[in-house]
Amino acid sequence: MEVDEGVVFQAGQVEADAAAAAAAGAGAEDVGMDTTDGEGAAAAAAARPDFPALTAREMGGGKDDFRRIRCPPHRLTPLRNCWENIVTPTVEHMKLQIRFNRKTRNVELKSSKHTEDASALQKTADFIQAFMLGFEVQDAVALLRLDDLYVDSFQVQDVKTLTGDHLSRAIGRIAGQGGKTRHAIENATRTRIIVADQKVHILGSFSNIKVARDAICALILGAPPGKVYNQMRNVARRMSERF
Repeated sequence: MEVDEGVVFQAGQVEADAAAAAAAGAGAEDVGMDTTDGEGAAAAAAARPDFPALTAREMGGGKDDFRRIRCPPHRLTPLRNCWENIVTPTVEHMKLQIRFNRKTRNVELKSSKHTEDASALQKTADFIQAFMLGFEVQDAVALLRLDDLYVDSFQVQDVKTLTGDHLSRAIGRIAGQGGKTRHAIENATRTRIIVADQKVHILGSFSNIKVARDAICALILGAPPGKVYNQMRNVARRMSERF
């Protein structure tokens, strides 16, 4: 009678098979970890919120903002003559609504759904306010294009208490004969200056306004115009070397 001895395993063969099985299991675990990490990164990327940018209307709470600028009586005629030059940049570039209220004599500004810049309303209000102070439209419109321009206003009485003829002479020293002194300060400091009675308005950058204001204060305090001219020439030379 024949006896089936079955399958006979050798000791060396058993150890080799065990090592191969262990290596295969470790490889499978590494593949599983890599797959899990990849799936986790994909899930994190899918869960990251992606919000669209807010419009100017949404930043204002979903409501239209409003500004009102008072028009002085002596600026009604210039406003009527330059109305088209004021409306064009306001509507076409800043995407705002504008009108003149004849009853209250105010220029009224209002944002709309087409307004793209959240600061457009304030920039336009500053532009129109500068025009009301006496600046030309060509000079005031720079407030819409540049971010570092400002309007600084002060009174002659803030520098020195003057009355009567002394006050008149101080204002005359600021303007100069035929506006010569004022133009010299404007060209040297790259600013625009308006002398309206006892008020002085300066349009320009922060550093340039400071230089122009110091020159005007020196004239108010009694400095001779010739000395101010020399200072302005030195300032103009330094600024030309800088740029």
